[in-house]
Amino acid sequence: MKIQYTSYQETIAFLQRAMSAHPHLIRLQSIGETWEGRPIMLATISLDVTYADDKPALLYTGSIHAREWIGNELAIKFIQYVMDNYRFNPKLQSALTRNTLYMVPCLNPDGFEYSRNHFSFWRKNRRNNGDGTFGVDLNRNFDAKFMKNQNTSSNTYGGPHAFSEPETCAIRDFVEAHANIRIALDYHSQGNVFFPAHKFNHEVEIEGTDLNVLCANMNHEIKKVTGRQYGIHRGKPPAQLIHGSGREYYYRKGIIATVVEVGTRNIPDYMKNMSESIAENIPAILYALSESINYSPIAPARVEGFTIKDVDHDSVELEWQYQSRDDIYFEVYRNEHNKSACGESSLVAITKSLSFTDTQLKSGHFYFYNIRAVDKVTKIKSPFSPELRLKTRLERHESARTLFPTRDTVGYLSKLNQQKNREHFGYNSMFIGIDKQRGISVGVVQFDLSTLVPKSTIQTAHFYLYPMNRVAAKIENYGEWSVSILDVTSVADIYDYDSVMGAKVLHTLGYTYGSDKMTQGIWLKWSFNGVERAILDKLIEGRKLLLRIQGPTSLPLGNDSQIMQFDIGYGPFGCGLHYRPNLELVYQLPESELKLAPSSCNTIFKEYVVADRLASGFDGAGDIVYGQMAFELNTELEPEKTVFTSARLTLRSSNAIAGAKDVRFTIELVELNDVDYAHVKQRQKIEYIGYEVSNEQLKERAVHHFIFDSFSLQELERLHEAKRPFYFIIRATAESKATDALVNWNNCQDSQPAELHIRYIERRKEPVEAPTNLQAQVENGVVKLTWNNPSDEDFVGSFVVRNRFHPPRSPFDGVKLYGGKDNYTLDNFGNPSVPKYYAVFSYDDAPNYSELAQLHYSGNQ
Repeated sequence: MKIQYTSYQETIAFLQRAMSAHPHLIRLQSIGETWEGRPIMLATISLDVTYADDKPALLYTGSIHAREWIGNELAIKFIQYVMDNYRFNPKLQSALTRNTLYMVPCLNPDGFEYSRNHFSFWRKNRRNNGDGTFGVDLNRNFDAKFMKNQNTSSNTYGGPHAFSEPETCAIRDFVEAHANIRIALDYHSQGNVFFPAHKFNHEVEIEGTDLNVLCANMNHEIKKVTGRQYGIHRGKPPAQLIHGSGREYYYRKGIIATVVEVGTRNIPDYMKNMSESIAENIPAILYALSESINYSPIAPARVEGFTIKDVDHDSVELEWQYQSRDDIYFEVYRNEHNKSACGESSLVAITKSLSFTDTQLKSGHFYFYNIRAVDKVTKIKSPFSPELRLKTRLERHESARTLFPTRDTVGYLSKLNQQKNREHFGYNSMFIGIDKQRGISVGVVQFDLSTLVPKSTIQTAHFYLYPMNRVAAKIENYGEWSVSILDVTSVADIYDYDSVMGAKVLHTLGYTYGSDKMTQGIWLKWSFNGVERAILDKLIEGRKLLLRIQGPTSLPLGNDSQIMQFDIGYGPFGCGLHYRPNLELVYQLPESELKLAPSSCNTIFKEYVVADRLASGFDGAGDIVYGQMAFELNTELEPEKTVFTSARLTLRSSNAIAGAKDVRFTIELVELNDVDYAHVKQRQKIEYIGYEVSNEQLKERAVHHFIFDSFSLQELERLHEAKRPFYFIIRATAESKATDALVNWNNCQDSQPAELHIRYIERRKEPVEAPTNLQAQVENGVVKLTWNNPSDEDFVGSFVVRNRFHPPRSPFDGVKLYGGKDNYTLDNFGNPSVPKYYAVFSYDDAPNYSELAQLHYSGNQ
């Protein structure tokens, strides 16, 4: 297998041949020498390479870890791709004309050759440490939070001091001499994940969206080739982040930098796996190269003040600020998932305006918006503004819950460590799959459904899990991860492996995730279909939902692990409570029904009115005869807490018009000041109810139903709130003049008069008042927020959000800090020295969210 890979000497020879064959395209140089005297080769690729250093550039580094051969192999294949295609591929021509690629195929030549010829899984370089040990981990030797480690035998020993190694000094000197470098890709294996750079804290940086979108768009290119999806993960909490890496060194110098972890093994089967990894990453690198110019000094400035102006249940209005320029337009992107690509498929607006209204959205649904400015002549684009995250409001009849498991109802069970299974709950991450140490491991998540009203109807349900590490899923395209709904009554003990594995399965969710879709750092989402939601409806009565998450249950010969690690939000190993598994529900409360009889009926002729009779049509002179009904809603329903979900008006006819005259009858909901012909002629029409009924339909049947549309329902609610009767007019129309054509409808005092059926739920329509007196102060190095909650019997809690760049106009536009009834919280992960905005929203049981109480924190308080 190893012979199929290219040696370092063969790499140099290939680069020399490439430069000789294409001297206008490729330039080759050594940027330094290793401990063992090998040259560290760098290829410069651009059209025309003479002017390469004057263009925005992408820096590619590979194989900084000796055993991670993908970097060297991918560089060779990418250069070959360029040579084979640059003469006719317009995308490649444009990328190389506007940008430059600096490519170091192997930054660790000594370690790479040692890995090839002696110990395959050697990681470090070949420095003689003078104590019988060899090697420094070059990706711990940069001066980005360098951490000294005395254990020279450690695989991650970072060296005696930062930049103690010739390899790291060589790349440092090159980077410092080339200010045109705008993007840096550092290729590693394993994991199939992007690791964007960070600044060792939990505050969002202005370039955070740029980093995520760069990776997401590269991911999109990868998926087009193989269908595989990489994760995007900016790392664990600050205390657990690695120190001394090249990625953070580049980022500190203003370069958009990310590590790309490729494949599931360091040295995989070349024909089966390595060739696939190379093929999917070639277009990804080309995309990243083409983006370099968009982060250069000649690119338009980043859009400022990108924020939410208004959110409704089916629309959102966005606004932003920009210098008035005729040569600039804006691209707005919308996605339904975080860390998604911003390209043609997600482009929802191209506009010159400083605002945009997005319509036809789903209610109670998450959306993510991004924007960049574009020069309409050069088509050079600006960096991205910080991403907006929001959730559309619920429709009037909808309620929602986000459910989380408690600490003692989320964890994993392993077959070989059953005595420790109880300890896993609420402490360890969930390890799901199979390995030699644990055997089969399954996840268990139990949700309390007691906050849902029995007989509610689930409209949407989504189960979310956060994959935090996939390095132990070592086999490409092997195994699937599924979620099963268990019968709670069949599980005697959720901490017992055999009890959970032997439980009765009510249903296995229809979607499973293959190993190539296990996206570390990107939430996995299981959406319940209609059958699955119906099961949830029934489980509300039992007040518990028990899920079992299961992966592969066997291993191919020669493999020792296919395990995914998921965050549970609790314990010392996760990313915090916000990363708990959760169940997002949108549902409708159980309905009640009103059946109203008319309080009055009238037949209105041109010259007179007949009370207590209901007829409509045309009189002997061909004038319209109107039928009129009034309904009184004399119940104790509170208008501000009553939502009409559906309504129908039922009429019964006692005759039809003789002959074949095309006469039709329409029902109108109207505003009416008096019951006489003149006032009816001048009536204010609110809306037609349902569709007209023809004379032919009257001959076929006597009972007719007129269904209210959404607008008519809202108008019924308005009239209810105003304590006004519901007036209806029955009006006849004819294709040609009709006379003596009257249809009688059942009168008010008949045994089966007209009926108005209204179905409704009791749900608050408007939010409670906003919190007041929001204040911030620093206590023990942590920002403490306090506020006053509103005094309202429907107040359920307050929702606190942090945003670095603007006041959060939505409870979901930023980092959630707290949700509950308290009037204070601590920003435990935020940096108290960094300016930011805080907002507090109150909410009721629906939930409806109030207007925000906001605070700008200066960072010096």
